[in-house]
Amino acid sequence: MSATVLFHHVAKRCLYAHIRCISLFRSQHLSSNVENGEQKREEETESMLVYNPSAYYQRPTSRSSTVGRSETEEDLSRNLPLNPAFRQQRSPYSISALRRLSSTKNAQAASTPNATKESSVNNDPRAFQRCRPEYRNMTHDPSPRSSTVDLNEALLVLHKVTVQKGNMGPSEVSIFLSKLSQIPQEQTAVVRGDKRFNMLLRYSVEILENFTTPQLLDVLSAFVNLGLPQSNSILGLYETEFCRRASEMELHQLLLAADCWRCLGRVVPQYLERLYDNVSRNFNPMGVPELVQLLYIIGEGRRCPDTLVQPIESLLMRHLYQLKPEELSAVCLGLFKSQCSLSERATRRLMDRALAVVEDMSDFAIVNVMKLMRFSYLDHLPWLEAMGSEVPRRAPKMEVQGLMHVVLACSALHYRDDRILLAVAERLPSVANRYRSKDAAKLLWAFGTLGVLPKQCPNLYPCLTAILRERQIEFQQYPEHLLTGLLGLAFAGLLPEDLLSLALSEEFVNRACNSQELELKKDLFTLDGTVGLELPKYLPEA
Repeated sequence: MSATVLFHHVAKRCLYAHIRCISLFRSQHLSSNVENGEQKREEETESMLVYNPSAYYQRPTSRSSTVGRSETEEDLSRNLPLNPAFRQQRSPYSISALRRLSSTKNAQAASTPNATKESSVNNDPRAFQRCRPEYRNMTHDPSPRSSTVDLNEALLVLHKVTVQKGNMGPSEVSIFLSKLSQIPQEQTAVVRGDKRFNMLLRYSVEILENFTTPQLLDVLSAFVNLGLPQSNSILGLYETEFCRRASEMELHQLLLAADCWRCLGRVVPQYLERLYDNVSRNFNPMGVPELVQLLYIIGEGRRCPDTLVQPIESLLMRHLYQLKPEELSAVCLGLFKSQCSLSERATRRLMDRALAVVEDMSDFAIVNVMKLMRFSYLDHLPWLEAMGSEVPRRAPKMEVQGLMHVVLACSALHYRDDRILLAVAERLPSVANRYRSKDAAKLLWAFGTLGVLPKQCPNLYPCLTAILRERQIEFQQYPEHLLTGLLGLAFAGLLPEDLLSLALSEEFVNRACNSQELELKKDLFTLDGTVGLELPKYLPEA
């Protein structure tokens, strides 16, 4: 019956009952734990809860694409199980559980390059750098390297540091660090823990301004190979020096330094500002490799300055047909991560190019194109139709995060194609041990809002629901994942009482309402109202 409530017109009396349930929820579960200021905000929130039945049931109509919305609002509008493939107009109603993270959390995410890397078959976001030899001049190669210096030679270098002490010049320091960086990776910790290495770092800072730019870049590359922790205070001094001389550096040097900072996992907003300022004054000499690498850096920095959007779009359109499949992937991912909104015409041309080379794209690249479509709300039907063939062919090899982004894009675009959805649903139970609660929640949301019923995928909903139960500890830090998952289950007509009891418990409600990053009250009101209609005799456990 939940599907009826969530997907179809409801009588006015049901709406009134729904609103009464929400008010009752507020009075029973929230009022005792809020201060005056919070109470006022709750009243303002309630006034925004407009339950418009037409928002849940709309006929498929043509629409123009809306570009520029925040990607993680993810347009969580609801649509009906209609024909195997359909596109539906975007609903004005959206749930906040998947909305954008705060800028602080995004900055933290940007500082950990591999924290939530996708595990599709070809999941290397830097794969594009192997497409052309020109990338070697502007990127750091983090792939496993052949060691040319053993540990004994490294210790000999460190001995020379104690002998020369303060008599070392920039050349000696850069040579010493470069040699140390050539030891086997498993032995870098031995070097980093040696007091003589820390002595070398201090000497390097004392003569920082005397390094030539190539020497400075060699030293930064050595830090990457040696695995210098991103929190090392020495790196802050180096960033300051790079900022000071950024206006004198060539474009390839600027991009190489930015790439090294990225490999170190260190957030360097001041340096990136200098890079963007320099690039904005020198766009004309940029070719394909420079443009793609710039977009990669912009994406990893999670921000694209407004002054760069139009020049980037112009260059992309100029070089569009020279882009190789993995370069297209990097472009789409960079635009998605930085929330950079191109014009609809430019985005459609980018999608046309992706469609032309879709068979040569890696699974990871296809997922990145779907991310850009989700962010742009772009209804590029030829690409989506191609996914009806590509996803079933690729799904048996893909991993959880890639599959999740595919169906999440379909949900955001209100596009249902059972070839895509059933292929993903068939794969998901076989990778059940690799889920995060976030993955399970978003998958439940996507399948639920697209109207995929339990009888169509007998193993899907039990598997994803079991993941939520197994990952309950994660809800302490990410309460939004539980709410997202439960709302998705409600769309499918499923209301597991044990998880509902958790979501409506006093402890969880307090945690969700006290979230500094997300506004979750609407989701709690919606969930409680749905329970009030579907399970009128249900009482949450004390």
